Order: sequence, then structure tokens, then C-alpha cells
Amino acid sequence: MYSLKNDQLKINIKHKGAELCNIIGVKSCVEFLWQANPNIWGSHAPNLFPIIGAMKDDTYFFDDKKYNMPKHGFVRHNNDFKVVSQSETKITFKIDSNISLKAIYPFEFEFLITYELINNVLRVHHIVNNTDTKSIFFSLGGHPAFNCPLYENENYTDYFLKFENHENSKSYLLNMKNGLITEKTKRVIKDGNIIQLRPNLFDNDALIFKDLSSRKVTLTHKTNGDILSVMFKDFPYLGIWAKPKAPYVCIEPWIGIADLENTNQHIIEKEGIISLADSSSFSATYSVEIDKSHLV
Repeated sequence: MYSLKNDQLKINIKHKGAELCNIIGVKSCVEFLWQANPNIWGSHAPNLFPIIGAMKDDTYFFDDKKYNMPKHGFVRHNNDFKVVSQSETKITFKIDSNISLKAIYPFEFEFLITYELINNVLRVHHIVNNTDTKSIFFSLGGHPAFNCPLYENENYTDYFLKFENHENSKSYLLNMKNGLITEKTKRVIKDGNIIQLRPNLFDNDALIFKDLSSRKVTLTHKTNGDILSVMFKDFPYLGIWAKPKAPYVCIEPWIGIADLENTNQHIIEKEGIISLADSSSFSATYSVEIDKSHLV
């Protein structure tokens, strides 16, 4: 376990998957991150690379060869991360391609993730370095789950998600049997900026947004006000999810999405995929800002 701390926040990160597992107010001692109850959902905030969601039959093709890839990629359960730098308020983890990974992902790469505390903000910064002699293809994203309700004697329905802009946004529906994205959509926000949380909101799995103008969403209590905000300017897609009736909500910045039902399974043509030329780097950052009213 690795820890960072400043005068407002303390975070802990697991070695496995370089997964964030706590966001705690130093003075208030409030835990903002879901604590991974295995009877409900046994993760806190997985890191997603080199894909988001599921691939059709867990399979893709590159250069006419077939490869298998687990849901959300191979980073989230990986023990091969190394710490390349650490201070009291900042830490960077790295994982490289290796022989076993080349069997499922035929590219040379470095994936780095940095956690940094700046006042009441946690900054999560990703870098992908192409160390191959050809272009590499990938997606990446975050999957942080936040406690909701946050305090005792509150209900899930006391909370809503507030977007920075008014939206007319639809969610792309998943096939519940295979996790692939269908052509069906459901209007979720109509000329507004609120999604009311309710126990059955995720009965059909995640809400998947491709068309948001907002790059900030805030978890808000109806009387206690803003709890925390996720800023995701570098991420064109957003997922919102929880297990049905579970006491948390995931706010997931994504670059890329799950396979479409009609995919041809060629990774270079996958929607949202990043193509990175040889000897090039790619970076993307999202941030979690804890409202100061919950840190006193």
C-alpha cells in the first residue's frame, strides 16, 4: 500500500493495478471512495487499459491475427507495476510490455499513471509511451466509485449528479448478455443538467454518454450541497454506473468504449481507439475535487 497526504486529503493506492483505494478528509475523516465490499462489487477505482468495457467474444484482430483481451483490459489486476517516483503528495507507477502481455497485446509500450494531491484536488494523470516501431492502438480510462450516500441517515435518492452545462443527452444501451453496445439509445437528460440517483437507475447497466458538452460532473446532496466533482476535459466519453441498489456511484472518464454489437473486431477500427505513432507519447488527466465543506 502506498500513501499520499497533504493538509486536506489522504489517499491510499494498492500495488495491484495501481488502484486508488481511499480518499479521506484529513480533518473530517470522511471516506469518499467506495470500500469494495466483495458481496456487492469488489473494486474501488480500477484503471482501464488498453480497452474500455468488453470486446466481442473477448477477442480482437490485428494484422490478421486473433488475440484475446479481458474486459477493461489487463492493467486493473496486474501486479507488475513499479513505482518510478514518489513524494509526500505525488506518486508515479509504470508498467511495460512483456512476454506474457505480448501474447494478448502485440505492442511495445509504457503505461504510467500519476496520482497527485493539490489542496482539495486529486489529479490522476496518464501517459502512454509508444516504444514500438509501429503504431499502437489503445483506449484508457478511470472507474472510480464514490460512496453514496456519504453519511448516516441519508438515502441514495437524496443525491443527484449535476453537469456543468445543460445537456440534451442520450445513453447508449448495452446488451445485457454480452456487454456490447447496441444501436438503441435512451434519453437521460433533456434540456437540463441533472440526473437524479435512484436504486433502479442502473437496472440496464451503465449509462454511456458520447455527446456531452460538459467536462465536469458533481455529486450533490439535496440539502448538504456539492460533495465532489470529477473533471474530465481530456476524455470524450463518460460512463456512470453502480450495481443496482448499491450504495455508491461510479463516475468514469473514458477514452474509448466497449465494442459495438456490429463490430468487425479489428482493433484499428474500434470506436474511440487511439492510434499512437512510434516513438510518440499520449497523455490524459482527470481530477477529483472534494468540496471543502466536507473537509472540516
